[in-house]
Amino acid sequence: METQILPKTQVLEMAQAAEVADLELQAVIGFNGHVPTGLKCHPDEEHLIYPLGCTVLIQAINTNQQNFLHGHSNNVSCLNVSKSGLYIASGQVTFMGFKADIILWDYKKRELIARLSLHKGKIEDLAFSPNDLHLVSLGGPDDGCVVVWSVAKREAICGSTAALLNVGNATAVIFSRVRDEMFITAGNGTIRVWELDLPNRKIWPTECLTGQMKRIVLCITMASDDSFFYLGTTTGDVLKMNPRTKLMADTGPVKDKYSLGVTTIKCLKMGGLLVGSGTGLLVFCKSPSYKPIKKIQLQGCISSITLRGEGHQFFVGTEESYIYRVNFTDFKETLIATCHFEAVQDIVFPFGTSELFATCAKSDIRVWHTLSNRELLRITVPNMTCQCIDFMRDGKSIISAWDDGKIRAFAPETGRLMYAINNAHRIGVTAITTTSDCKRIISGGGEGEVRVWQIGCQTQKLEEVLKEHKSSVSCIRVKRNDEECVSAGTDGTCIIWDLVRLRRIQMILANTLFKCVCYHPEEFQIITSGTDRKIGYWEVYDGSVIREIEGSLSGSINGMDISLEGVHFVTGGNDQMVKVWDYNEGEVTHVGVGHSGNITRLRISPGNQYIVSVSADGAIIRWKCPFTT
Repeated sequence: METQILPKTQVLEMAQAAEVADLELQAVIGFNGHVPTGLKCHPDEEHLIYPLGCTVLIQAINTNQQNFLHGHSNNVSCLNVSKSGLYIASGQVTFMGFKADIILWDYKKRELIARLSLHKGKIEDLAFSPNDLHLVSLGGPDDGCVVVWSVAKREAICGSTAALLNVGNATAVIFSRVRDEMFITAGNGTIRVWELDLPNRKIWPTECLTGQMKRIVLCITMASDDSFFYLGTTTGDVLKMNPRTKLMADTGPVKDKYSLGVTTIKCLKMGGLLVGSGTGLLVFCKSPSYKPIKKIQLQGCISSITLRGEGHQFFVGTEESYIYRVNFTDFKETLIATCHFEAVQDIVFPFGTSELFATCAKSDIRVWHTLSNRELLRITVPNMTCQCIDFMRDGKSIISAWDDGKIRAFAPETGRLMYAINNAHRIGVTAITTTSDCKRIISGGGEGEVRVWQIGCQTQKLEEVLKEHKSSVSCIRVKRNDEECVSAGTDGTCIIWDLVRLRRIQMILANTLFKCVCYHPEEFQIITSGTDRKIGYWEVYDGSVIREIEGSLSGSINGMDISLEGVHFVTGGNDQMVKVWDYNEGEVTHVGVGHSGNITRLRISPGNQYIVSVSADGAIIRWKCPFTT
């Protein structure tokens, strides 16, 4: 096995992280629905296993307790569980030309057993043989190989190119349900049945014949007795093949094909098929007509169907990150998990409580119950993007900033629109905050203006326009007495404003795009950070720099928050790590590794119980706060 060469900055980052304590990861809200057949129900029927970024999650179905398998250096691209339930295998994507790892996990111990490295670029799909003897892996487009591994010896037995040169790539693989020597691969214009010749360490493929039909296969399922296997295609029909004769038995439906393709397919022991389509239609059908016998419409393209036991109950995952539970008899869905499937832009706690928090992503604002990870409220404004949010101090409204230039206020219990300030900014509202007396909103826009709004019972009045920034305002924070605020801009300036006389007091200049700013609770200093990866401490009185520390070795710092006592602060950014800092020492005390997308924002909860960080891959992660009041 070859070792993977990591970029120098990543090695330095890891070395730096090794010297400090780990942040304890408490919970993750997220599910990557774009991984084909990525949602798995464990044979113990008590746990769901699914990928999120570079982490594999094991979640108890009844209690929602989570375990995390960390080991991948990049996003998990495929996942499989052995028939006995002893092993989990997961494959990842990596950079072009680098080896992509397959990790074999021990399910009971929740730990890494072996790292298998042969394929380049991406692992497309994985399958275990019925008696856990072999694991077969399929490389991505840059690799094009199929490899059979010995599970016991943790080494490759043999490999071959997965498809002929005159056809496309193979993208799906499935093992026989009965024999440890036969498996099937399929993809763009290729369907092959493979025989494993163990004594000679060879695999022999046989092409399956489909006559004049040319199809791109998305998914495969095998009958429990190996009599037939079924393939779902991009054209929305199902092919039924005989693995012994390698001939097509039938195909359907003839007329009403499944719109946007058959994206996932599952064979039931009692006979019949579960078919998921690109439009979110879930269907129970039978050969040879493949017409729907039962059907339900779900939200988003269906990417996974996984059976609980024999299939009396099953779980469905969609690309819009919904997980549904469906009972076969009444064929009705129950939504059991949901999360953002777009980049999360902001996270905020209401004043004085850590029981709830709100996040925004694309056209959604969602309010979550912190301990149960349950979504309590969703507010949607179609075709708009919410850039940032804040709670009014009295908790009676959620104030949100949108890319259409409007500020919208919603009731936190019902999600009802209370008021909207039209044309608040010309090039979208990019930053927003509120004063503690609930009488003012301060907003920043894409054109660089900071605007102060007076909020009355029925009225919202523009009080002043502060024009100093030359480009978009990325963050605004208000002093506790509401007499002063600081705005950070992507033009390399931070400006401290007098909110009584409504004019500039002080300007801070640096060669960076400022992304975040915080007042120290004693309010004589501010800390800033941005694309230059430096954390700056500044004197509020005269705008002079007190100290600068290296905040990250790779990538911009996008989010920052400081504890109520001012002893610690946290940062997160494009290095995908949450860092806890000692304010006075200027040193990292704890590092949290769990995100696989760029961290966009993070907050310390009131009472210092949790740190919640959000990222560009749609994940929300809750960490245990290492310092307490």
